[in-house]
Amino acid sequence: MPTSAPPRNRFERRRAETRQALIRAARQILAETGDTSASIQAIAERADVGFGSFYNHFDSKTALFDAAVTDALEEFGQVIDEHVEGIDDPAELVAAGFRLTARMADSHPELMRILRDRGLAHIHSDRGLSPRALRDLERGIASGRFTGTDPTTALSALGGTLLSLVALRLARPDLDGGEAASDLAAMVLRMLGLSSEDAREVTRRPLPGLD
Repeated sequence: MPTSAPPRNRFERRRAETRQALIRAARQILAETGDTSASIQAIAERADVGFGSFYNHFDSKTALFDAAVTDALEEFGQVIDEHVEGIDDPAELVAAGFRLTARMADSHPELMRILRDRGLAHIHSDRGLSPRALRDLERGIASGRFTGTDPTTALSALGGTLLSLVALRLARPDLDGGEAASDLAAMVLRMLGLSSEDAREVTRRPLPGLD
């Protein structure tokens, strides 16, 4: 999950472990209650680190919770990346992102709750799935797979629909998430210029599972 280079010595390792423990505690709070008013003392206790350690890593609780959201977004992007490796078709990449996200409501519930509650403000973030989706949209437009549209605008539509899927899956655990994800992905692909038949075929291709 951490994205920085491995620490070089024991001090750096311990420092990185403390920082990650604080971020992990903040992620748990965001997923459980979304209440960012928790005291620094309470956060430090949950992280099992000393109170004084907090300010060695963060200037404020706002900075910590921002880092927690960024950490969650980057994990989200990495999980999707791991499962779409080798797929070249931009349309299939878009569809796979939707279908894998639906499955992550079961396999990564904490992550999905953070995405549901905090994702809208980060649709155009430079971390997480957004830059990867923007890259795929740009490639699809350049290759003619998608119709010529502004990729940033397309990302807004794609991101908003994906967040709606996350909210739906968490609110309706009894729902057939795979079917809903495929249907929503097909709608997005039609918006991007695919025919109904092509969109349906792409969204029903074999999909790798999640551990």
